[in-house]
Amino acid sequence: MAREKIEIKRRANASARQVTFSKRRRGLFKKAQELSILCEADVALVVFSSTGKLYDYSSSSMKVILDQYILYHSTIQNDGQPTTLEFKSKNLKRIKQQFEDTSQNLRKMHGKELEGLSLKDLQQLEEQLEMGLTSIRSQKVEHRIKEIKELQQKGIQMIEENTKLRGQLNEGYG
Repeated sequence: MAREKIEIKRRANASARQVTFSKRRRGLFKKAQELSILCEADVALVVFSSTGKLYDYSSSSMKVILDQYILYHSTIQNDGQPTTLEFKSKNLKRIKQQFEDTSQNLRKMHGKELEGLSLKDLQQLEEQLEMGLTSIRSQKVEHRIKEIKELQQKGIQMIEENTKLRGQLNEGYG
């Protein structure tokens, strides 16, 4: 039996509208995920509800997909088609700029090329480094605690095994 086709129009009842929104949104996001998996497509989906709440899905990084979208539209010719060479050139420029920015940030993290930074910039850099150190230190502590627990377990096992062997030794001489 075929499903009855519904008329597409705004729901008058607010609760029915919300239920429809939730169900259709889930279905839309599921289809977007299926499209990305089946076709290896980069998919980004952004939905705002009537209350202004944001729902989004992306098959990879949302920022990368949106950057690619912006880059694509900036290279479209009058006939609506992007020039491949221009698209690749702008994409390469964007990647080179990202690489340069990342390299510069890394040099700053190593304490190099700090001459042009303001006091505020230096304080922000110091805070970033402090947060990184705090995270690293907590990871070290977690690793050490884990190692201590493992060594304690091994010690308990060795004591139990030693006790067992002594018992067997005593039975042999007893």
